[in-house]
Amino acid sequence: MTEQKYLTADEVSERYRGEISVGTLRNWRAMRVGPGFVKIGKAVLYPVDALDTWDEKNLVTCRASRNALLTE
Repeated sequence: MTEQKYLTADEVSERYRGEISVGTLRNWRAMRVGPGFVKIGKAVLYPVDALDTWDEKNLVTCRASRNALLTE
């Protein structure tokens, strides 16, 4: 059985280079948006697997620009 890794809200904020604050994570939890989390007592933890899935759902893929297609 593999051990699942969890991050605190501070660690999640660090993961996203401070672009998502701890306060934003708190607001998202209240609105039930953002990455999934686990609450055990007062502890709020974010499974790394859930963060990876959330990243994939929010991935923006870009297509080649029109100019790049014309020059090929």
